[in-house]
Amino acid sequence: MASELDVLLDKVADPTLRADLKRQVELLRAKRRFGLVFEEHLPERVRLPEHSVRRGTRVVLRDHDHDEPHEVVDVRRGKATVRTVDGDMQTVAVEDLVVVADFGEPIYPGLRRLGSLRAGGDKPAHVVIKGENYHVLEALQFTHAGKIDCIYIDPPYNSGARDWKYNNDYVDSDDSYRHSKWLAFMHRRLRLAKSLLNPECSVLIVTIDEKEFLRLGLLLQQLFADTKVQMVSSVVNRKGVPRKQGFARVDEYLLFVYIGDVGQAVHSNDMLSDPRPTEVSSNGLVSWVGLRRRGSEWRRSDRPGSFFPIYVDTQFGQICGAGESLPLGVDRSTVPEREGCLTVWPLNSKGEESRWQLSPDNVLQLRAQGLLRSYFQKGGRTVTIEYLSEGQRQQIQEGQIVVDGRDEHGAVTVRHVGSKVQQAKSVWNLDAHGATAYGTQLVSALLPGRSFPYPKSLYAVEDTIRFFVHGKPDAVVLDFFGGSGTTTHALARLNRQDGGRRQSILVTNNEVSVEEARSLRSRGYRPGDPEWEALGIFEHITRPRITAAITGVTHEGERLNGSYRFVDEFPMSEGLDENVEFFELTYLDPEDIEVSAAFTGLAPLLWLRAGGRGEMIEHDAPHHAVMDTYGVLFNPDHWRSFVSSLHDGVRTVFIVTDSPSIFAAIVSELPASVEAVRLYENYLSTFGLNTRKMVTIEAEPE
Repeated sequence: MASELDVLLDKVADPTLRADLKRQVELLRAKRRFGLVFEEHLPERVRLPEHSVRRGTRVVLRDHDHDEPHEVVDVRRGKATVRTVDGDMQTVAVEDLVVVADFGEPIYPGLRRLGSLRAGGDKPAHVVIKGENYHVLEALQFTHAGKIDCIYIDPPYNSGARDWKYNNDYVDSDDSYRHSKWLAFMHRRLRLAKSLLNPECSVLIVTIDEKEFLRLGLLLQQLFADTKVQMVSSVVNRKGVPRKQGFARVDEYLLFVYIGDVGQAVHSNDMLSDPRPTEVSSNGLVSWVGLRRRGSEWRRSDRPGSFFPIYVDTQFGQICGAGESLPLGVDRSTVPEREGCLTVWPLNSKGEESRWQLSPDNVLQLRAQGLLRSYFQKGGRTVTIEYLSEGQRQQIQEGQIVVDGRDEHGAVTVRHVGSKVQQAKSVWNLDAHGATAYGTQLVSALLPGRSFPYPKSLYAVEDTIRFFVHGKPDAVVLDFFGGSGTTTHALARLNRQDGGRRQSILVTNNEVSVEEARSLRSRGYRPGDPEWEALGIFEHITRPRITAAITGVTHEGERLNGSYRFVDEFPMSEGLDENVEFFELTYLDPEDIEVSAAFTGLAPLLWLRAGGRGEMIEHDAPHHAVMDTYGVLFNPDHWRSFVSSLHDGVRTVFIVTDSPSIFAAIVSELPASVEAVRLYENYLSTFGLNTRKMVTIEAEPE
């Protein structure tokens, strides 16, 4: 029997409208009858300022934040004739228009390189991307499907205070669809994020407050069916934030989605209260000190007696000796090599001559006692040498640090007293997680004169992620609501604490605040102008904050003041030994991709798929190119020389051919350990598939 709604639909005279309405009703009926139900809303829209305004494109006025798209009918002499949604014809200057596309339309993302930081040897680079996070998540389907170990996100909390946009229009408390718009916004991104997580062992972490935590919890349970979801309450402001007709808020929530066989969260502190004063570290870790001098008086000339070679066994990475101090003025190249050993000099990331913290005799003495250790970074070309400081050695004597034994190379294994591993509790209340002191004030120290609303405590993010990457030195962590860049900063500190090579992928847009937008418009500026873009989140906050953290120098060229606290305490001016690549999301023309003319835009994606380590193949070559971890065969006729040029470090190759049979024949000649990808078919099929998925959003199965 037909429902009352079906009867009403049959009364709609327009057959096209009637069919469209029935289709939408069927989609709603297909949804679960219980659980979270919300309006999907029309797809979000993205502006494509670099795309040419030409016949057939859809455009909006550049100065309008929210506008219905017009269709371009003709373009002549800098003027465009457009058909409005009402069917009227208008003539508008091309420079006043910007091309737009709705989510779900065919869009082919690429990346443009914006700059690099090199201080981490051959470590994989952290990747920071400026762009629309939905489309970056689509791009990562090509590079990281099923490869992400941890996703940590701090999405907009939907406070009603115009803290986020939907279709370039701020959503405020007066919007009756505020909650469903937020859910539609999150649903689209989380569906893509789900396919990036390693199905065998990974975790999704989402922070939120009381305004949306109930809806978010239901959304996560529906998206990640048959998966454990747990919520933790974390105190971030012990003073409390007043709430009208309610209690002052001191906490926020973290929702954890456990994927596959992800490890149990354990810690040396129960997270419910700060550790006892005798416990120097909040989690029992003892942070070894880098042997190369940093900070003040770091140069060779400041203490010539501390400039000498250390010899490391090329097979095992153990220290096998130390040379004499080299007098000032004597070239280090005159010192002979030792057979079977790698000669290590105290050089900083720029190759400048620094100095060691100890004398040659002290190095050999501490090595014999197990109080100095060395190990190769992955690839065997970089050596890290660390030792336990005089203060730490005193703590061993006083019983504050316990020696549990020695590792396979003879170095002691140590922990702070009372740091027995235990299961953390579901309420966290640590001083280190205070958002004011270790979020707002820390960002101000990194970026003098600049501010960012509600940044997370660096140590809160560090502690949260540590639970899931402590035993994964090569983990990949994604944050697609990157904000001020705290996640990348936290991961760099985690790497320093245990010699890890973890890589973060951070995504943020370049939006300006409501107040800044109003001020800029009053002065005649608009989105896309250099003056406008310079005040966006990426350019004004994220990029300079990460740069300051890595280099130890502010955007004004001054050394950073202050020191890090907790777990690993050292001056911020020392910087962090990490590599970072900054990119901007671009949108490629599929016709160019079809004829293999868009390699420059795709080049960073190939490098990222191959692990994001070493040099990048940025331009095409006549025959082929091979770098540290990957190679590209541009001309299949030269496949033999390409295969012979591959070395042991290559794990991925890209073959440019439109012939499946030629591709298969070349693959058969490759080592079994090498992954082969056919360009450009693989790229186009990846994003064609994503586009088809997003034409209609189907209901989750019951």
